[in-house]
Amino acid sequence: MSSPLSPSETRALLERIDHRPVRKLGQNFLIDGNIVRKSLELAKIQPGDTVVEIGPGLGTLTQALLNAGATVYAIEKDRRLAAHMRSIESEFEESFHLLEGDAMDHPLAGLPEDAGPFKIVANLPYAISTPWMDAIINGPAPQSMTLMLQKEAAQRFVAKSGTKQLGAISIFLQSAFNTPSSHDVAASCFYPKPDVGSRLLNLETKQSPYRFTREDRILIRDLFNQRRKQISSLLKKHSNPRAAHWLTQLDALNINPQSRPEQIALEIWIELAQS
Repeated sequence: MSSPLSPSETRALLERIDHRPVRKLGQNFLIDGNIVRKSLELAKIQPGDTVVEIGPGLGTLTQALLNAGATVYAIEKDRRLAAHMRSIESEFEESFHLLEGDAMDHPLAGLPEDAGPFKIVANLPYAISTPWMDAIINGPAPQSMTLMLQKEAAQRFVAKSGTKQLGAISIFLQSAFNTPSSHDVAASCFYPKPDVGSRLLNLETKQSPYRFTREDRILIRDLFNQRRKQISSLLKKHSNPRAAHWLTQLDALNINPQSRPEQIALEIWIELAQS
């Protein structure tokens, strides 16, 4: 496995390719080899694995995946970084496939439909973490996801009922994925050093994942957008026909009509959707 670049080497490479890290794109480059190794360990990368990577940047994680024998499909939005990554593509012609574009347009980085089982390993920019995750949840299911996230996003993804971090994306994600492990990552592991800490989050697709319908997802999002109001009041006022039906189910499912959306357990949301 090739070692990550040191801070000085990272600065030199960025200068050589005439690139300044763009904060709004979450361009903080990993400079800690232990975290790269931890990512591959959590993802259980084996030779022959197919991996999707979002925003490979300078290619530290990409090269580790390729050296471990994985086939990597990566998408990079930044033109200069994509040009830099072409040198890796030429070295690993058979196993590295780079797409220059926006991960919101191509959430799986151009992965062919017939690619078979795949994993996702990525350092995910904060700005797209929730909408990208929403797209993944409602697309072809990966075997697992190992994601470097800002700690706030990671906490939101795995939040439990009764906590302020719980949101609609928490419900959708946890209905389809288990979260067996995570690992906190200090800001000093990146260059430039971000303002906040990160968390390496491991997610594995459940044996029987549940996916909410589009109509139910819209309704749940609307309810969480007014999370301080009581569930019965929200359902009474909502125009979605499903809301009226859910209102009739509160008593049958032993849901206190005065509960706020964040107080309702994941299993109850699934029961409401299935009712």
